Amino acid sequence: MSDQAITSSESRKRSLHMLKAMVGIGSMCALLIVFTYESTLSQIKENKAEALEKAIFKVLPEATASVPYEISGGELSIKGEEATTNPVVFAGYNNANELVGFAIDAKGQGYADILRILYGYDPEEQTVKGLYVLESKETPGLGDKIEKDASFLSNFEGLDASLNTNNEIQNRITTVKSGEKKNKWEIDGITGATISSRAIGEIIGTSSLELVPVLFNAANEPSVAQKPEL
Repeated sequence: MSDQAITSSESRKRSLHMLKAMVGIGSMCALLIVFTYESTLSQIKENKAEALEKAIFKVLPEATASVPYEISGGELSIKGEEATTNPVVFAGYNNANELVGFAIDAKGQGYADILRILYGYDPEEQTVKGLYVLESKETPGLGDKIEKDASFLSNFEGLDASLNTNNEIQNRITTVKSGEKKNKWEIDGITGATISSRAIGEIIGTSSLELVPVLFNAANEPSVAQKPEL
């Protein structure tokens, strides 16, 4: 056998060994990824549940317990563990098991990505009473002011969401330019974070049009007005 043939044979062997090594390393990495995902999934879910619970009590400060509901066909039913495409709300109850309001889960397009928020609704006062940003990828230092700016967050302390005689939102909640708020249903926007602050108004405005009339009526039902036995 010539030297050239021997060299070619050795080259093929080295290539085969390298390929086997790469496949082995790739398989090992894949297994490690799957193992890590599976081993941390329950903890991730638990952390998300804890964060959501804290957010509920943030937008409903009088609440000491909550019950998840989903809305379908204009009716509330207690949400099960399975995923749902229906709107989800959380009824908040005080120590006397009396309804103090609803925390509404809503989402929409922000500047960078989808924004997911939780906002409180008080059916007795007919107002929005708190905002908490659950998921955001808005620009640090600009768009993320929707989570931190005290002046912006103060918009959600009694934001008007009253209904008319037709059981519809009387004035759609909306964001206006910074410094131009004149009405109780308007959100004063943030200079430098115009798109993000307008997105919040759009999300709440759209969500409240659909859900607030349903929640206002449900608040008068005995099965919701008093904390149900689960």
